[in-house]
Amino acid sequence: MKKESIAQGSRYYPKRYDFSEDNRNAILDEGLVCHVGFIRGEQPVVIPIAYCRMDDTIYLHGSVGSHFFMDMAKGLSVCITVTHLDGLVLARSVMNHSMNYRSAVLFGKTRLVEDAKEMQAATQSFVDHVIPGRWEDARQPTNKEMQKTMFIAVKMEEWSVKCRSHGVSDDVEDLTLPVWAGVLPMSMYFGEPQTDQSGVPDVQVPSYVSSYHRS
Repeated sequence: MKKESIAQGSRYYPKRYDFSEDNRNAILDEGLVCHVGFIRGEQPVVIPIAYCRMDDTIYLHGSVGSHFFMDMAKGLSVCITVTHLDGLVLARSVMNHSMNYRSAVLFGKTRLVEDAKEMQAATQSFVDHVIPGRWEDARQPTNKEMQKTMFIAVKMEEWSVKCRSHGVSDDVEDLTLPVWAGVLPMSMYFGEPQTDQSGVPDVQVPSYVSSYHRS
């Protein structure tokens, strides 16, 4: 199912739209931050939030004191987006420059998570989404800590995926121009782990940290 604006956009770039759930989930599972848009009073707002996915539901994690989360706890219609930039496409013509990317646009309604078991599952899923293996290794949250945390669930009612993954699309008459053209690839990079020295000394860096990557 598609929102009207998505359906209209797909007429102009039909090859870039994809309604495969597998591709949608791959984009969501690789990302770490989403942008959530909704109407707050009469003011439209968009906020960046860490998230995780469980089946066809997105979980947002925040403080019980957050005004944005308190608004979403009431049940709001939201638009959630996740985008990965994979490269800059430099054409010979300025107007044919582009970007390679993968993006997912989701529509749904917010729901406050109140069930203790669902909150526990969302918390573990959240940690495993950010860095798999950390949940079993680190101290898990206490009941008091959980009381300070709010989870908002958004079931993906409508969604679409849009991607570009090819090279330069120059006009034929521009191919003879002495201008470099091509793709400058981009990927998420993580540096060497920096050990905190204030705790127990000589704790080995776990393999899930030293080999961490997103894919």
